Amino acid sequence: MTPRPDSLSLAQARRIALAAQGFADTPHATPTLRTLLRTVQRTGVLQVDSVNVLQRAHYMPLYSRMGAYDVDLLRRASSTRPRRLVEYWAHVQALMPVELWPVMRHRMEHYRARRGKWWPIVDTRPGLEHEVLGAVRDGGPVTARALEDEFSSGPRTREHWGWNWSEARKVLDYLYMAGDVAIAGRTSQFEVVYDVPERVLPRAVLEAPTPTPQEAARELVRRAARSHGVGTGRCLADYYRMRYQPGAGVASAKEAIAELVDAGELLPVTVEGWTRAAYLHRDARLPRRIAARAVLSPFDPVVWERDRAEALFDFLYRIEIYVPAAMRVHGYYVLPFLLGDRIVARVDLKAERATGRLLVQAAYAEPHAPPETAQELAVELGRLAGWLGLSAVVVGARGDLAPGLAGAVGAGVRE
Repeated sequence: MTPRPDSLSLAQARRIALAAQGFADTPHATPTLRTLLRTVQRTGVLQVDSVNVLQRAHYMPLYSRMGAYDVDLLRRASSTRPRRLVEYWAHVQALMPVELWPVMRHRMEHYRARRGKWWPIVDTRPGLEHEVLGAVRDGGPVTARALEDEFSSGPRTREHWGWNWSEARKVLDYLYMAGDVAIAGRTSQFEVVYDVPERVLPRAVLEAPTPTPQEAARELVRRAARSHGVGTGRCLADYYRMRYQPGAGVASAKEAIAELVDAGELLPVTVEGWTRAAYLHRDARLPRRIAARAVLSPFDPVVWERDRAEALFDFLYRIEIYVPAAMRVHGYYVLPFLLGDRIVARVDLKAERATGRLLVQAAYAEPHAPPETAQELAVELGRLAGWLGLSAVVVGARGDLAPGLAGAVGAGVRE
């Protein structure tokens, strides 16, 4: 069904958005590398985050769309030749297709110009930048820990918990943001492994011409529009963390949107209940229904822009990891539950690997949740537990959905 080019109901906008994100794709019984790459083509990027209370962030969007898959597929795509994905600051820290590397060069130059402000150590210790880069070139792939003793001028400070990086780590972070080193993979402890780009990226990518800032902005907005299906200008700008309004020497998303509208790639539309102008990608699909049943990571593209999640799904969502326990409303690591084309519940989950249990520490239904929510969520949690290698789902008492969910889990509800 072809989307109408002038106005959309909110239900249509939701289905367009979810189809663009891969929730209308035909499932594969056994997901393969081709399935994974198709999924990343939909999401555009996979946000990387170290929190491992359930499963690391970059694995979860793939699971939500593909179902149970071998996580080694993602390691192969991002850590072995021919590399298909590479980490960069594309949304925030994220895995992106390698062909985006040339498009990000303007961003790399932006960070290079701010070296003394954001990474003062590269200027306060002359020569350190070149020494660290030389060590990576000569000894890479290498972790920051492996270079710590060689480049440390003293013991690391402890006054900034979580950011007390070694001097080698600080310089490597600058070199990575500037594109002088690339991430070759991560260790089993999630440490970054650095190497020079020519040993990480395909030669064709390295030799590809650098687009102008305007060309790069258009390409990023184009990709954001494909991944969103429909969105406001600020939605499109946020996807790759672009500046919406024009700035000094920086091509803006607003300018790129106007150019893509002129070219017919983006179609201005109104969306029911939205006060801001919206844009529909010309190739967006509008399926008659979305038959999704999935828990979504807090870092899933469907919900990572919280205002968009509220506008599309009437779902007010805030991650509470950094909120003191006594002040949390829903829990520590809360995942939305997508059923059909609505987000109908949220669950605070923890993988208790030592005991083989998936702990549901709290479960809450949304006001519009249908009667079958508990049963459908029970099925999904059983599937998730199996993928994580856990043998049981245990439901706690917190939340209005908890009693019904506990009953459905205890009854062994199956598809």
